[in-house]
Amino acid sequence: MSHCNTPKHKHAMMIAKYRPSGMMHPFNGLVSEILGHDIGQVLGHDSAERQLPAVNIIEQADAYLLQLVATGFSKGDLKLKIESETLTISGEREKFELKENERFTRREFNAGSFARSFRLPESVSVDGISAELLNGILQVRIPKSDAASPKGREISIG
Repeated sequence: MSHCNTPKHKHAMMIAKYRPSGMMHPFNGLVSEILGHDIGQVLGHDSAERQLPAVNIIEQADAYLLQLVATGFSKGDLKLKIESETLTISGEREKFELKENERFTRREFNAGSFARSFRLPESVSVDGISAELLNGILQVRIPKSDAASPKGREISIG
């Protein structure tokens, strides 16, 4: 939970991105300093594969609206879960199979997975959270509430 102390938003709360401790790879900083690339590039991985889906978080009068780019994912590929006031959105995309007599001349997207976690403010209603996948954008509505909510719940995508 974060408080903004500017006069316009004296008591505004925001959903904060959750960053677990630890580095992606212990040698990433060293490799980056020496070679000017992170360890994934040195090992032949394209940086586009590691990017997390972009997110917008919009505060409305009665709710927060979280929008996550989920292009190429179906409802069945995505999962939303709340544990200990942390909302985790994850997705897994299966490998794209070629037909006989086909080959890639360029391959920029692949099978893979992601997980993004967000710390929820105390003033949201976990029971009222809903999600919908529209035109490649996952929209998660998180209503505000003063009542306490249960600690965990899975959310289905409508």
